[in-house]
Amino acid sequence: MNAPQSLKLPEIGAPFEGGFLGDVIRQADGLFAIIAAPKAEGQLRLPWNASYDRVEGALSFVDGLANTRAMAAAGSELAQRILDLRIAGRDDWYLPALDETERLYRRLKPSVAKNSQWARSGINLNSEQPSHPYTAADPAQTTVEAFRAGGKEAFDQDAYWTSTQYAAHDVYAWVQTFNTGTQGTWHKDVRGRGRAVRRYLIQQFNASTI
Repeated sequence: MNAPQSLKLPEIGAPFEGGFLGDVIRQADGLFAIIAAPKAEGQLRLPWNASYDRVEGALSFVDGLANTRAMAAAGSELAQRILDLRIAGRDDWYLPALDETERLYRRLKPSVAKNSQWARSGINLNSEQPSHPYTAADPAQTTVEAFRAGGKEAFDQDAYWTSTQYAAHDVYAWVQTFNTGTQGTWHKDVRGRGRAVRRYLIQQFNASTI
């Protein structure tokens, strides 16, 4: 749905559209708010998939919905269960792609730990404004109490599955840790955490806005 032109987004971490506002992400067709599901209802712990086979439709760094649908079609229980979620009357939840998950860490970091400065961690070409690698101090711990370590909605200080498969090796998919922000890969059959999100269209792109 199109958001009204006068829409003013709430503060990061505030209740919004069935969950909590995480950040804004740029996709091919528009600018979207990323909405994290309530932890009690929208966090699961399962393997990415039981199979190591390549899932061709799950390679996007930003389109988590398309990735999740491809995962489900390939037999992923994690993806299937997330797509089946019904939370606050919404049924369009999915497992976020790597760049969507990165924004959740950057804006809702639970811990006071120093950030990873390894490899690509923090680079995000799909955020509303492209972002650079993390520094030791940036991002800082979120100011949203519910998302700080120990809070009801806080991300666990562990790795979370993204819906983005690792393109170079079929046995891996991308994860993002929520203690230091390290972005790396795990074997797909590892039992890991996944937090559902949904997205809300803020601005539709057309030929004149791209």
